[in-house]
Amino acid sequence: MREKLIKLIYEKAFKYSKTPIFRLTSGGLSNYYFNCKAVTLSPEGMYLIGNIIYDMIADLNVKGIGGLTLGADPIATAVAYTSYLRSNPVEAFVVRKKAKEHGTMQWIEGNIKEGDSVVVVDDVITTGSSTIQAITRLKEAGIFVKKVVVLVDRQEGGRENILKFLEECGFPANLEAVVLRDDVMQFRK
Repeated sequence: MREKLIKLIYEKAFKYSKTPIFRLTSGGLSNYYFNCKAVTLSPEGMYLIGNIIYDMIADLNVKGIGGLTLGADPIATAVAYTSYLRSNPVEAFVVRKKAKEHGTMQWIEGNIKEGDSVVVVDDVITTGSSTIQAITRLKEAGIFVKKVVVLVDRQEGGRENILKFLEECGFPANLEAVVLRDDVMQFRK
């Protein structure tokens, strides 16, 4: 399944240019880009991601899986659906980029609450800032982060930043990438 996913990411999500033309969330320019929504929102991508990541977290005994909207949303949904099919339901949740301005005015949507343990997911990490933002909101809500799973690690320092932040928060320094940039780059040969 992982090999199929790497190929799918290369075919649908990976963009390359000889000159750095792709603006990243971090503000920097890069000569390659991963638009993972083309994979995470596809039926085959959802199936592969749901099964692969579910297998990575099945033994953790967590209440939920989610992260900062929008990158984490389809990943969390695919894993939650797979978890139900496998008779071990894990709730999907969403961390907003800004608090809801009406109604309950929440940062976090879903069926998790203070004291619960969760897995944080993200589609791509470069510096790790989006993942760190999600972890920050969860910590403020009294929710314990057991693990971080990223779909693609660009291998540009994000992993190290997230691991350091997890330790500072008192959470396990537990981060796993499904796919590394190097896994996808091998197709460019």
